[in-house]
Parts: sequence; C-alpha cells; structure tokens
Amino acid sequence: MTKRPSFIFFMTDQHRADWLGCYGHPVVRTPHIDSLAAGGTRFENFHVASQVCMPNRGSFMTGRYPSQHGLRYNGCVLPERANTFVDVLAAGGYHTAAIGKSHLQPFMEPRPGVHEPDPGPSDEAWKRDESDYLQEQPGRYLSDGRYEFRTPYYGYRHVDMVTLHGDRCGGHYQQWFRSRASDWRSLQDDRNQLPHNYSCPQAYRTPVPEELYPTAYIRDRAVDYLESRKGSDAPFFLFVSFPDPHHPFNPPGRYWDMYTPDAFEVALPYEAHVNPPPPMRYLHERWQSRGRQATPQEAMMLDTDHLREAMALTAGMVSMVDDAVGAVMDGLRASGHFDNTVVCFNADHGDYLGDFNMLFKGAMPFRAVTRVPFIWSDPARNTVARSDALGSTVDLSATILERAGLSPYFGMQGRSLLPCLDGEGRRRELLMEYNDAGIRLGFEAPARVRTLLTDRHRFTLYRDQAWGELYDLQEDPNETNNRWDDPAYAAVKAELSLRLNHHLTGLMDESPRGQHPA
Repeated sequence: MTKRPSFIFFMTDQHRADWLGCYGHPVVRTPHIDSLAAGGTRFENFHVASQVCMPNRGSFMTGRYPSQHGLRYNGCVLPERANTFVDVLAAGGYHTAAIGKSHLQPFMEPRPGVHEPDPGPSDEAWKRDESDYLQEQPGRYLSDGRYEFRTPYYGYRHVDMVTLHGDRCGGHYQQWFRSRASDWRSLQDDRNQLPHNYSCPQAYRTPVPEELYPTAYIRDRAVDYLESRKGSDAPFFLFVSFPDPHHPFNPPGRYWDMYTPDAFEVALPYEAHVNPPPPMRYLHERWQSRGRQATPQEAMMLDTDHLREAMALTAGMVSMVDDAVGAVMDGLRASGHFDNTVVCFNADHGDYLGDFNMLFKGAMPFRAVTRVPFIWSDPARNTVARSDALGSTVDLSATILERAGLSPYFGMQGRSLLPCLDGEGRRRELLMEYNDAGIRLGFEAPARVRTLLTDRHRFTLYRDQAWGELYDLQEDPNETNNRWDDPAYAAVKAELSLRLNHHLTGLMDESPRGQHPA
C-alpha cells in the first residue's frame, strides 16, 4: 500500500494573488513561496467562495457555500454540527493541527455600549444553539499560563489559536507574548510607537520586535509541531494560518522599511473605470468630501501617496510571511516528512489595494478581492507548472481528501482539482456569494450579492438593485467597463443570468441523504 501523504496548508489573510513574485509582482520578493510554485502547480484563475474572512474560511473547511454551511457573514459562527474535511482526515487516521488564525467563530467582544439581548424562544428562525462558540473570544485568554482549548475544534486535535490582526493579536499568542515580554504593556501602548513619516490610515510602527510578532509565533509553533512528528508514521494535516498582510499596516523591525513607497504605483486609478457602479461612486464621493469609515474594516478610497505607503508596508508583511514559510519548510525537511508532504499556499480573500483608488474589501467582487493565490506542491506527483482552470475555495476540501485517499461526506459542493494538476477537468464556471452583516457603501440594507464567473465574463447581481455588473474579461481584464446596460451584451447578459439562476436553483443542502421508498 502506498503511504498516505501528509499536508501543510499555508493560508494568509487579505492577500490578493498578484502580490507574490511567482504571480508576477514586479517589486515584492517572495523566494520561498516562489519555490513552492516552482516545484508544483500555480493556479492562475483561483477564486474565493466569498470575499470576506469568515464565510470563505467556512467554505474552506466544509467544501460548501456560505448559504449552506451557515457561516454566512463576518460575525456569524460555523455551527459545531457542521462536518469538515478535517473531521474526515482525523477519522481516517490523520493527526490534525491548526496554528494561527482560524476565525470560524467571532474573536471580538461586542463594542462598548452595545448589548445584544439573548434571543427569546420565538425571536429567530433557529432555536438557540447551546454550543460553546466563545473559544476564540478574548475573555478566554485573560489569565496567565495557557488556556486549555477544547478539542476537537472542527476536526483539529491540536490548536494554537491566534486572533485579530497586526501586532496585538489575541488567543494563545497573547498569553505567550505576555509571558515572554516583561514590558508587554509598554510594547502594546499606542504612545510608544516608533518614529516614522507615514501618514496613511492604520500605519503604525510597532515597537514589538520581530521575534515577538505574531508571524514569528506562528512560524515557531509550526516548526515545533513538525519537530514533534519526527519518527511518527502517522500522516498529519497542519494548517498554518497567518493574520498578515491584513491591515493595520505594521510590519516589525527590518520589514518596516524593506520597501519604499516610491517603488509602487497605482496602475488602476478611479478615473480608469468608464462607468463606476454606485458603491464605487459612493466611496469616491465620501473620499472627496473627507468622510470617514464607519468601521476600520470598511472599504475606502485614498490618494496615490497614501496608497503607495499602504503598498510598501503590505509588501513588508508579505515578505515576513515568506521568510516564515521558508523556516517552516526547513522544519519539514528536518522532520523527515518532506518527501511525502503536500504543501499548499492560499489566502482567504484579497484587497483592492489601490485598484480604482480603493483599499481593503467590500461588496464589489473585483478580481483584486476574489482572485487569490493557490499553489499545490506535491513531491509524489508530476503536475503541470501552471493551470488556468477555474478553481474555488469550495474545491479545496475535496481535493485534499482525494489526495489522502478518503471519501468526501455527502453534501460537499466542491469538486476535486486533482484532474487540473494533469491539465484536465476544467470547470465551466463558478459561483461566489457575499452577504454583508451591516449597512454600508450606500446600500439601504445589508448587501446580498451573487456572482457567476466564467473564463470570459464576470456577472454580478445585487439584490433589489436595478443595476448590476457585467464585465468582458477577455476584452477588459481589469474590469473597467461595466456592460450591464450595453445593448451589444444583452444576449450575454440574458445567458449569464439564466446560468446564475440555475446555480441558485440547485443551491440546496442535499444532506442528509433522502431515503427513497422501496
């Protein structure tokens, strides 16, 4: 019998595909991630199931769309009843570990002064779930020592939890940080940031040294885990999830000034769009009137100088992640499992990061926020070096399970990408969902957005809006001319609308499998 492979799955946060050297970025240096791509397959047309953290991470874990797995928007939870591909691996004899950001449950306390009353027995469509959905929240990590995480956690038997972003992450990291830095309060005091001349929003020069920054903690815990697997014949699945390069912009130490703003350009300014959709016009008007974000996570527009500063600091965070990936790969070689471990690199969603002068993410599913890197490096398979096949986050679980020789559970909605590694099995189209948790970007109600993506077109429907988006990606790869109202594209619009309707009609939870009468 062929020995089953182990897996390391790297995931970054808010990291668009073209911000890696192997994906063609002219400035950002990522030699270690590039090495993974050189030894495997780089997917050029891989997209998220949803362009925000939690719903897409739920789709990664379950192989299902957000409307089906239940983690529909940021701030929701993945029900503990949900089966995950990690559960299947664990049941199949794999040792499973998650190190870093999980974000399958909310990791922030309610805002001060905001009280959400417990729902009464008849207030919601679902009865109250008595499960414990507070394991990622700060209150669990206030004491000294280490919070004993209750496992299995969505299939993971070992968990080193890191929550939030930047230099003040929570979870097990925060407990470790307090134990390692006697002056930890000073290091996390805004008044003690190091001098700098950046003025873009959320730029902060942290006094936290490189070796105590969250990326370093995740790197070291992953290396420790691989050390613990020495001599073991049992296969493992190791999820290594970095909170960077998500804002705030605060790469530590040498990574702060590794890149300079003048090395970057805003190649796609707001003026490049022929007919901006209403949310983009809303952001532009707010920018021109000096309006403020409703929350630090909301999309915004900035001038070129501020965007170039954000780019330089993002590049520093990406390079620190790349160095951490290199260290984990060294740990894999030292563990003796290198020759039988599949290594993947992916991100949970992207960032507008300057496109049309926008920053962060939002309801508009431009490729900057939906197209993410996916690299599959398999030492036991000869694969194509580059695949243009459409791929989705919902496909990852089925792909990993097939490579592990394990059957997926009934109700998985993704498909294995293994045929694409041999240049076969191309998908015709894919679906993306977006559900906002609040009212923003000029909408009168929380946005509900559905997108159909093909090799040629991107078709996006916004609930209850007379407008939508239709882009011809062959003629207009930067999505600068919305053809929604173009008579020349009326037939294409009708066809794509019908195809999207077929997807939505078929989007039913098939599990549990029905019992047919004899």
